[in-house]
Amino acid sequence: MTSRAALALALLIVSTIIVYLGRNGYTDTAEPGQPLNLLACAYYATVTLSTTGYGDIVPVSSAARLVNIFVITPIRVVFLILLIGTTIEVLAERTRLNWRIARWRRGVSDHTVVAGYGTKGRSALQTLLEAGTPAGKLVVVDCSPAAMAEANRAGLAGVTGDATRRQVLASAEIARAARLVIAVGRDDTAVLIALTGRQLCPGLQIVASVRESENEPLLRQSGANQVVVSSDAAGRLLALSALDPAVGQVLGELLDRARGLALVERAAAPGEVGLPLLQAAAGAVAVLRDGHLLAAGDPATDPLRDGDSIVLVAATDRGPSRR
Repeated sequence: MTSRAALALALLIVSTIIVYLGRNGYTDTAEPGQPLNLLACAYYATVTLSTTGYGDIVPVSSAARLVNIFVITPIRVVFLILLIGTTIEVLAERTRLNWRIARWRRGVSDHTVVAGYGTKGRSALQTLLEAGTPAGKLVVVDCSPAAMAEANRAGLAGVTGDATRRQVLASAEIARAARLVIAVGRDDTAVLIALTGRQLCPGLQIVASVRESENEPLLRQSGANQVVVSSDAAGRLLALSALDPAVGQVLGELLDRARGLALVERAAAPGEVGLPLLQAAAGAVAVLRDGHLLAAGDPATDPLRDGDSIVLVAATDRGPSRR
């Protein structure tokens, strides 16, 4: 596209120079009897190459007419080929893009929409990918075209726009999504996104990050199922790393699946129902029962019941943990 524009400009400049060198062979109805100035030559070259041809400037000498036949006309043909070719290319690319978008929308469902492609959003996406989520099941929403370009280069689908707006989330097919991850930098923006997502898809699982703990209840009231207070979590991890370096290191590895350890949630198997938690699942740290989290040391976890979800520490095959 850029090379074509440069070539078209070069043809226009060459035509202007040719007309200017033979300016005495042209007449201008605005200034009859006067040779063309440089501006008039550029004007004539422009309207001639674009086939507009107002007729106010015309070649009158035989030499000027021969130049128009054998030089200007071939240049005009090349110029039109560039113009038409570029137009067709743009229209074809737009058609292909619309076709790809329509095909994607027909096939996408049960996907994860991540609002925000900053540090938190990129980390969330990386963790989802490491956990086995296909890239085709992830959709990024961000206001920044540069962020969207980066997400596309990473192989992710994206929607450029404000995630607080209904039409933007609708473009991400939020109505057919399984979950919405809100990783924006402002708490008030996170609240609006949660409200909009919950309105568009009542059964959507919404996980959101907030900076201040005082905004956690507000975000839950706005429809978020899970809220992560980023500033508090970072502060606690810093303090634990300072007091108990080993504990801080383990927590860091649990947060980074690539290090070899991960927290995993799975449903209690039929053969585990009725057994004590630690007997049924080695490495279990908690049980999720009826929406309530019970620690492994809580007597209420025993025995396991049908419908329980077990949270346990497991080794991953991403490589050994770093020391």
